[in-house]
Amino acid sequence: MRAFPDHPVLKGNFAPLGFEADAHDLVVEGEIPRDLRGTLYRNGPNPQYPPLADKHHWFLGDGMVHAFTIEDGCVSWRNRWVRTEQFERERAAGRRLYSSSFDGAAGDPSVAGSPRNVANTNVLMHGGRLFALDEGNPPVALDADTLATRGRWTFGGRYAGPVTAHPKIDPKTGEMLFFGYMAAGPGSADIAFGVVNADGTLVRAETFKAPFAAMVHDFAVTQRHVVLPIWPATIDVARIMKGGPVIAWDPAAGSHIGIMPRDGTVADMRWFEGNSCYAYHYANAYDDGDRLMLDAVRYPRVPLFPDAKGRSAPEEPRSAVVRFTFDLAGNSNGWREETLDDAAAEFPRIDDRFAGSKNRYAYFAETEGKYDGFGFFDALLSADLATGTRMRYRPGRGGLLMEPVFAPARDDAPEGEGYILTLIYRPDTNTSDLLILDAMDISRGPLATVKLPTRIPFGFHGNWHTART
Repeated sequence: MRAFPDHPVLKGNFAPLGFEADAHDLVVEGEIPRDLRGTLYRNGPNPQYPPLADKHHWFLGDGMVHAFTIEDGCVSWRNRWVRTEQFERERAAGRRLYSSSFDGAAGDPSVAGSPRNVANTNVLMHGGRLFALDEGNPPVALDADTLATRGRWTFGGRYAGPVTAHPKIDPKTGEMLFFGYMAAGPGSADIAFGVVNADGTLVRAETFKAPFAAMVHDFAVTQRHVVLPIWPATIDVARIMKGGPVIAWDPAAGSHIGIMPRDGTVADMRWFEGNSCYAYHYANAYDDGDRLMLDAVRYPRVPLFPDAKGRSAPEEPRSAVVRFTFDLAGNSNGWREETLDDAAAEFPRIDDRFAGSKNRYAYFAETEGKYDGFGFFDALLSADLATGTRMRYRPGRGGLLMEPVFAPARDDAPEGEGYILTLIYRPDTNTSDLLILDAMDISRGPLATVKLPTRIPFGFHGNWHTART
């Protein structure tokens, strides 16, 4: 195999981990809380082969899932590639076959017409099954214990289209709600919407037209509504056919946010319009009488992608945490925007038991030092949205943090009573640790630091699954 090129997202802690492993009874500094029992699953891009023509986008590495299982104060770690059809074809060939760029470049002729599927963005449990997700394909089912790939999941053959990497689990009903963009094929403005009951059965599937085709990464759900933001990270077939970028920032398209009653249909979608901006992720959304509140990490333009003429921004845009307010009883098709925090934050998370309802606490990965763009986080931020209080954990020594994931102390614990789990990369030793912090006071630093036998490459998302006795 040829060497990986000298590419910004293929070196340092972006470089792939070239092996799968199992490690048991890891060294722990400090003490793991005895009420913390379960598994933290995480997913991220980890290409098995160098890219074609040395062109590569971070979002298109093969998925690798990591499982950190905690029981009785002991921790084990396991990692496995997600063996999609793409992965298996390339493994058989012993080389890269699919393009890993968004510039429209073709892959090897042997895989022409075969969909690209990396399953690298999120991993979550629902209906007793573990799923690896990206946003352009059906979920890939994994064995929750061994992480072995079971194959693509089509809900008993009822739906085989794309599923967002950010489905929402209703903590009250156990339902999983999802959408999928480009549902009618590449470049289409069609969006699918579905509901899966707590047992894993698809009970609702509809399709509607968005105002235009766009990269739609995340959405939000309240107790009464579904919120589908369409930001101008456009996908224009005519532009692509002329050799332009597949995904491009085009502010002339404007921002459009669809809000649909959960007890209605896609025909009841109401569209709101506003100035061009972008959000990859939403902390939460909830209903407040006739108003709907949506908390987001907002950028003035989409990071990591060029404009419609293929030009990259001189520097990546800086984020802020904002609240969009929609007056559902009024006649306006606009919204009000309020800055909650001007922190350069990303990967917002909450206590998921309060998803869709008014929440008090939110947690973020943050860049406090030199802002080098999406992905370099040197602090964790905990925000009390009721009092305005902020707390931070700063690891120092150049440590770089990943997404904070909340684990409740007990099923019936008050909101925020529990733990924040995150990974840290330490450049000085080229190693990673798993950190466990008290969610009510992250500024105290880790209650426990789990020493991992290798570094864990920068990844995207994960979820905590509490062990049931």
